[in-house]
Formats: sequence, structure tokens, C-alpha cells
Amino acid sequence: MGGGFFVGILIGYAVKKVVKVVAVVAGMFFAGLAYLQYQQIIDIKWAKLQAVSQNAVTTLSSATTQIPGFGGGDHVVALSNLGIPLTSSMSMGVAIGFMKG
Repeated sequence: MGGGFFVGILIGYAVKKVVKVVAVVAGMFFAGLAYLQYQQIIDIKWAKLQAVSQNAVTTLSSATTQIPGFGGGDHVVALSNLGIPLTSSMSMGVAIGFMKG
């Protein structure tokens, strides 16, 4: 365990905090939309919103599969080609930081 492990803990902790904030903001946004629709201030076409979000997720997933070393099983080889020693300790640090965050 060296510097990579502790950097991994910090990265995992920060990622989990960012994910929590994004989830809260998105939840408040959709709760606000539902409230405004309940008060009949706005009219939301939920089927259209679902179709648009599905298209966005499909586009994002197809874009990530085209990144070399990200979508397939060759990600371990890609990480070892970076020349970073202690990659496994950094990934363990990210996992621990994400769990504890």
C-alpha cells in the first residue's frame, strides 16, 4: 500500500459524494415537475420524456463501448499498458473510498 492506495480512497470518496449530489438534484427536479403537474400548472408528457431519456441512455452506452479499453474485456490490458505501478492498490483504494463515502 502506497500513495496509489490513498489517492484511490480520495477518488472513490469524491466520486460517491458527487453521485449523491447529482441523485438528489435530479430527484428534486423530477419531484418539482410532478408537483407542478399535480397543481395543473404545467402538462408533462411522461411517455415522451421516457422516450427521450431512453434515447440518451442508448447513445451514452453506445459511445462508451467505442472507447478503447472501456467496453470490452481488454480493460485489464489497457490499464497495464499505462505504465502505472500499483494499479491494483489504487483500484482497491477507489473501492474502499466509494464504500466509505
